[in-house]
Amino acid sequence: MAYIDLPEYEQMDPEIQEKARPIMEKTGSLGEIFKLLALRKDIYFATDEMVQKYLIEETELPYRVKEAIALLVSAENGCTMCVDVHRQIAVMLGLKPEEVEKILQGIDAMEASDAEKELLRFCLRAARKDNYKMTKADIDRIKELGFSDTQILEAVAITGYFNYINTLSNVFGLGQEG
Repeated sequence: MAYIDLPEYEQMDPEIQEKARPIMEKTGSLGEIFKLLALRKDIYFATDEMVQKYLIEETELPYRVKEAIALLVSAENGCTMCVDVHRQIAVMLGLKPEEVEKILQGIDAMEASDAEKELLRFCLRAARKDNYKMTKADIDRIKELGFSDTQILEAVAITGYFNYINTLSNVFGLGQEG
């Protein structure tokens, strides 16, 4: 139960309703994060653009890496709602439930290449408040593992997106009981 009143579908701006309609038709409801974002049309559409570009469209990083970032950063940030949502999304994108659970046990439990594990560690470090301590050497190390500048940028952008969405969810009590 959110800490503030959230609009129902019928109360949302018609442009947001149009964008949210496929979700409603597919799932029968909108999650609290959609309702929260719908309070401000500009924030809703800015966030939706990030979701489309970073997570839904095929990009330079495979879906399993993007979802691993989503799950690991959300777990690190204590965002249970985001972890629960991305458990389901990861499976919809082709990960097996047991793969998702291994991700949530931590990077060392995952079945991934050493290079991908290092990229994920880099992302978790980038998600922290002391990320200003990261250096060129940190990026060069990831590049030496075979990742391009644009793949590293994408991974950090996804990391930043989850810090953003986890903050919204946690601050407004989304997915909290009572």
